[in-house]
Amino acid sequence: MTESPPKRDAAVEVEALTPTHPALAETITSMESRGIEMVYGRWLIEGAPRVLLIDTKTGYNFLDEWKGDLWNTAGIPVPPGDEETNEAVVFGYLVAWFLGEFVAHEKGRAVVAHFHEWLAGVALPLTKKRRIDVTTIFTTHATLLGRYLCAGSVDFYNNLQYFDVDAEAGKRGIYHRYCIERAAAHAADVFTTVSHITAYESEHLLKRKPDGVLPNGLNVVKFSAMHEFQNLHQQSKEKINDFVRGHFYGHNDFEPENTLYFFTAGRYEYRNKGVDMFIESLARLNHRLKVSGSKMTVVAFIIMPAQTSSLTVEALKGQAVIKSLRDTVTHIEHAVGKRLFERSLAWHEGENLPDEKDLISGADRVMLRRRLFAMKRLTLPPIVTHNMANDRDDPILNQIRRVQLFNHPSDRVKIVFHPEFLNSANPVLPMDYDEFVRGTHLGVFSSYYEPWGYTPAECTVMGVPSITTNLSGFGCYMEELIENASDYGIYIVDRRTKGVDDSVNQLTEFMYDFTTKSRRQRINQRNRVERLSDLLDWKRMGMEYVKARQLALRRGSYL
Repeated sequence: MTESPPKRDAAVEVEALTPTHPALAETITSMESRGIEMVYGRWLIEGAPRVLLIDTKTGYNFLDEWKGDLWNTAGIPVPPGDEETNEAVVFGYLVAWFLGEFVAHEKGRAVVAHFHEWLAGVALPLTKKRRIDVTTIFTTHATLLGRYLCAGSVDFYNNLQYFDVDAEAGKRGIYHRYCIERAAAHAADVFTTVSHITAYESEHLLKRKPDGVLPNGLNVVKFSAMHEFQNLHQQSKEKINDFVRGHFYGHNDFEPENTLYFFTAGRYEYRNKGVDMFIESLARLNHRLKVSGSKMTVVAFIIMPAQTSSLTVEALKGQAVIKSLRDTVTHIEHAVGKRLFERSLAWHEGENLPDEKDLISGADRVMLRRRLFAMKRLTLPPIVTHNMANDRDDPILNQIRRVQLFNHPSDRVKIVFHPEFLNSANPVLPMDYDEFVRGTHLGVFSSYYEPWGYTPAECTVMGVPSITTNLSGFGCYMEELIENASDYGIYIVDRRTKGVDDSVNQLTEFMYDFTTKSRRQRINQRNRVERLSDLLDWKRMGMEYVKARQLALRRGSYL
């Protein structure tokens, strides 16, 4: 069950169906008679799950009434002007309404309702207060207060037990949201999180110890032969090569076979996602590669959405210059081939073989010379691909400037900040995220706050080595399951017991060691990483969901 856009928009993603379950059909009919628009159907994704969409806009007539009831029922205030919380309130009351009517019609089976995150949690205290005959599970994928605290300069994990949670939430203007989250955790029959580190956090901030951990899984697609995903890597890497040729035109003084692509990606949470540590480590890696005389070049991508106005002229020009050069070379190749064929047909014994003077015309030389002159560049390649809305105050750009990673020809670490999520329609880097990841060599996710960590998990499934931390759910999960995880391409930085400088040095060491690997060693490691993907498959992870539902049914006296 999820919030819904208008029906015509929903049709793009959901194939509408007529419900065959009598209780569901009666409930939908009843709510629609009161003006609530709903769509039941098949979600057009792999697996085609059945979904019920509720158009929350059709419930806003009741908003003021429901906000008053939430205060009277659960003591949760909702200040005016918070549209996100208003949406959560309307959705929560509509879900509670739906569940109340549904169980009144459904007499034969127990009903389990599973809620994820505070935005879906308003219905939980309502179902408990109204004694609706459902058994409930609440899963938090992160805590609101934890995310806010970690974004500031606090020693979060060593002070968890000392925070005055009400005061901290109030100072950050999220007290009402925190109340919803905490009420949901306490009202649920079973409370779960996505990792052990988030369970520890939730116990202190939400004041309830979770009953279990439900790690996030992925749909794992296995290849019949190892060379298949290696071929995909090569194809995707060549597309990144094309971008790099354009972005660094005039300064392509590094060889593709000696170039490695590192990246980090995610929401723009500068400290939480460890971008600060990543950039500092890149600066130290740059120094180390220079001092060691390494032939390797690292191009580091930061893929994080920020407010932008447009692509920069330089970013667009770089791709246009390279396209013109490629088109010209292709034209000359075709012309040379045609002339060589014609000259060969007319060749007689004793004559000289055709040479370049015969094959490359004067017009071709002029055209090529123009393209080569267009490749000249007086400025350094840009560190960012877009015009930023607030360039002067952007934390990522300011740190790049502070450590002076300006893509100078002498730098062995080049940097590209792409402040927009990737998609295949992008005129500069036309690749979907999955395709881009496959073409890289190493993902770096040095997070300080990462309850689970889909990005390194996705790298694993795609056979891409990654660096994570022991403050991420994924890192802790892999550390528990695998001895010497780095041998399998999962590098885990210690951010729990080490100081910041030591953690930065450890991250730098991991990246430097990676640059010393031969191509054969990197291929072998990719194969080993990909074999770990079974550990992240929903077929394995989904069993924890089954256990949580069984526990909920036992607590509801259904088993």
